[in-house]
Amino acid sequence: MDLIDRIRSRAAAFVCDLMAIPLAWMGAVWLRFNMDRIPTAFLEASLDALPMVIVVQAAAAWSFGLYRGVWRFASVPDLVRIVKAIATGVCLILLALFLLAQIQGIPRSIFPLYAVILLVLLGGPRLLYRWSKDRGFYRPQGRKALVIGAGEAGEMLVRELLRNRNSGYEAIGFVDDASAKQGREIHGVRVLGDTAKIPRLVERLSADVALLAIPAATSSQIRRIVDYCEQAGVPMKTLPSIRDLPSGRAGLELLREVSIEDLLGREPVSLNWAGIREGIAGRTVLVTGGGGSIGAELSRQLARLSPARLVIVDVSEFNLFEIDRELNEIWPEGEIHALLGNCTDRVRMEDIFVRFRPSLVLHAAAYKHVPLLEHQVREAVYNNVIGTRRTAHVAMQNGCETFVLISTDKAVNPSNVMGASKRLAEFCCQGLNRRSSATRFVTVRFGNVLDSAGSVVPLFRRQIAQGGPVTVTHPEVMRYFMTIPEACELILQAASVGKGGDIFVLDMGEPVSIKYLAHQMILLSGRKPGRDIDIVYKGLRPGEKLFEELFHESEALRQSGHPKLLLAGLRDLDWNAFDRELEALEMACESGNGAQVHQYLSNLVPEFEAVFREDSKIIPIGKAQRQHRDRSVEYPDRRVDREDPA
Repeated sequence: MDLIDRIRSRAAAFVCDLMAIPLAWMGAVWLRFNMDRIPTAFLEASLDALPMVIVVQAAAAWSFGLYRGVWRFASVPDLVRIVKAIATGVCLILLALFLLAQIQGIPRSIFPLYAVILLVLLGGPRLLYRWSKDRGFYRPQGRKALVIGAGEAGEMLVRELLRNRNSGYEAIGFVDDASAKQGREIHGVRVLGDTAKIPRLVERLSADVALLAIPAATSSQIRRIVDYCEQAGVPMKTLPSIRDLPSGRAGLELLREVSIEDLLGREPVSLNWAGIREGIAGRTVLVTGGGGSIGAELSRQLARLSPARLVIVDVSEFNLFEIDRELNEIWPEGEIHALLGNCTDRVRMEDIFVRFRPSLVLHAAAYKHVPLLEHQVREAVYNNVIGTRRTAHVAMQNGCETFVLISTDKAVNPSNVMGASKRLAEFCCQGLNRRSSATRFVTVRFGNVLDSAGSVVPLFRRQIAQGGPVTVTHPEVMRYFMTIPEACELILQAASVGKGGDIFVLDMGEPVSIKYLAHQMILLSGRKPGRDIDIVYKGLRPGEKLFEELFHESEALRQSGHPKLLLAGLRDLDWNAFDRELEALEMACESGNGAQVHQYLSNLVPEFEAVFREDSKIIPIGKAQRQHRDRSVEYPDRRVDREDPA
């Protein structure tokens, strides 16, 4: 049926153009004689030539593809084809009339007149048809939309709104901070001012929604625009960022809600992708914890860098299945091995390393949930410390070139078991690097990752969807955040430049208030904090701090050569004594003695102070944790943020 419709459409267009040719020819003759009576001799000569003119011009139009285009989308390329067809037709008609000796009775001035009239008759209906579809006599009905950004993306978006009758939006104006654009019109829609005028324009024009069409906007710009929209009380949608926007597209279907990642993301990271690709292409790469948030994103990015093969190890069967399925879709020609395994299982890890001989290991496997691990010290240490140590040992014994440990800011002056275990894992890798001549051990340390499994963002999102309340531990809690892709890109960069023994600290920017995060997520959902959804403060949980740190005061921070990567200086340890204590810690883990594990952890990480609980028995040690415990009951009545009734 579609084929029949296309044939009908082409036939109708061809017939329309065929009718235009004699009109243009005879119209040119009539204009030549000042729209008065045409002398008989000239009239007869023109009519005699008309059949040949029609045939030649129609053939030229067909050969230049005038009927391959769709009138609905007629544009400059179609106009160019029409001009070429007319010019070619006129030249061929002149040549034919000359060869047939019929040129004598036809004035020469007819030919340019004919070309101009035919251009109008062929191009005019196409442009008029498109205009009528895009705007014409149809006035779109829907929500009044103020479009933010009068650049290329904004133009494409408004064109789509005018073209799509069922879009549900009516473009009522642009705003743009570029002074050169203000006052101009795009598709009949005027640029009304800069973004600071959004509140006034929304009120004056009764706008229902704001559409952000600036794919290259930075997070700070988006936050400022969101603030204006919040002042105006108008919801906002946005096109994806420039990195996510499909090439050449800014269509209506790409509009989405503004996300918290848009507000907290940062400037795009400029990486040495050539160096990264050189270190990965053609090599075997192993990702432990490859089914988790960080491990899965690392695997996605690695798949685009053409490794010889990608080996993914995870203890979760479901997570492993999901990432394996996804990778086979985005890299169908690649060699992917999704393997079940636990990094604490030395036999399994040895088997994997012997079979695949990875050149690069990205160790993302870890337990990371702070309150959950606080009372399960043996499991936290066994997985995060012993698992790291065993996997790193196996990597060194099998000639792996680079082993990258993914650590956390909670390893700095840790106040919780998770942070202390990760700090000890860092020590393990530094110690092994001192003894290894073939394997480089690199550590990458960063803060919270937006939308990772178990993080605060999915929790807030779920609480908002349920109607609240949103639970925040403390109104002054601050955390560093970065997006999962940015964190993984910087991990790959660190892996390519690390010399061994390095601790790379990712530049996390400014810390973000969790209270601000909660407020913004409620606002982005279209509701008001304190009126529609309450924010409840529950007090700090065991092991939590108000502020996280990215490096210890004794770690002399220095530049690495990349603006987003800093190097933390190594701290001196008695490595022989450290190894003995570590062996004792491993034996305590194997025996299942949680209290002993906790004691060794405190000895090995002297800045760690915590309260160990086992079977409801409390063993108090350390002043720092007592302070955190006191803060955690600062809001015993579950203080609630509510909108001031006044």
